[in-house]
Amino acid sequence: MAYDLITMGRIGVDLYPLQTGVPLPQVTSFGKFLGGSASNVAVAAARLGRRTAVITRTGDDPFGTYLHEALTGFGVDDRWVTPVPGLPTPVTFCEIFPPDDFPLYFYRQPKAPDLEIDAHELDLDAIRDARVFWVTGTGLSEEPSRTATLAALAHRAKAGTTVFDLDWRPMFWTRDISGSRRGPDAARPFYTEALRHTTVAVGNLDEVEVATGVREPHAAARALLDAGVELAVVKQGPKGVLAVNSAGESAEVPPLPVHVLNGLGAGDAFGGCLVHGLLAGWDLEKTLRHANAAGAIVASRLECSSAMPTPDEIEAAVTAGAVQ
Repeated sequence: MAYDLITMGRIGVDLYPLQTGVPLPQVTSFGKFLGGSASNVAVAAARLGRRTAVITRTGDDPFGTYLHEALTGFGVDDRWVTPVPGLPTPVTFCEIFPPDDFPLYFYRQPKAPDLEIDAHELDLDAIRDARVFWVTGTGLSEEPSRTATLAALAHRAKAGTTVFDLDWRPMFWTRDISGSRRGPDAARPFYTEALRHTTVAVGNLDEVEVATGVREPHAAARALLDAGVELAVVKQGPKGVLAVNSAGESAEVPPLPVHVLNGLGAGDAFGGCLVHGLLAGWDLEKTLRHANAAGAIVASRLECSSAMPTPDEIEAAVTAGAVQ
């Protein structure tokens, strides 16, 4: 039986402070959680009853073992999660200053194992047969992950629903020979190539600008459609979410009121529920309202992966018009 969703990309261990509003040097205790956007999206969709798997790599170490245990505990198939000898499993720390300041500190040196995904090791038949395949911009930042990501997209050839999470993280793009980090102009050709093979693009204003060179939401959505996708989803922060498809339909939905505890992971919850809505055949407005609610619920909680909401929790938030 084909998977409802296969994601491909980042994984790691999130170490979140158990004290809010405290600078990292003064934090005395942390919670340990599964992290990484592609992995969190798979967890979010699994929580909604979908059959999911993730393609990624970890270190051959105890943190890698923990991530396997966490994935299977959340109901995500880990058969394509493989170790890379000699590279440590990534760890990410954050600081929590609600409602809108959550600095991240990524420890992915000398190289993150999830950037060692190799095209020759991919199960291309499973990727082609999945109802939804999800890739991220981070996967394009370094080789061999870049070639593997583009090879998977080309082989799938827009079979089913293929989602490109634009996921612009400038700190993940390697330094060039001069020592300067490569910026959006260097990344855009790879984004353009990925968009040729995808049916859905998802990103915030910064990310759509990296992908298209355009920041105004409606213009960026049109640019994404012109690049080859069938549905463009543009997150506008406090202004909500805009979605436009190639049939000329559009929807714009405001955010759900919520008392934010930790905004990290809300986008992954949104992504998992977006996949769920697309698979269920919901219209654009219903899909966005439920995805917004899923993101708001996670924003109201400390953790990410283990905070992913159930269908009943999302439905209750949508009905109430807010996260209680």
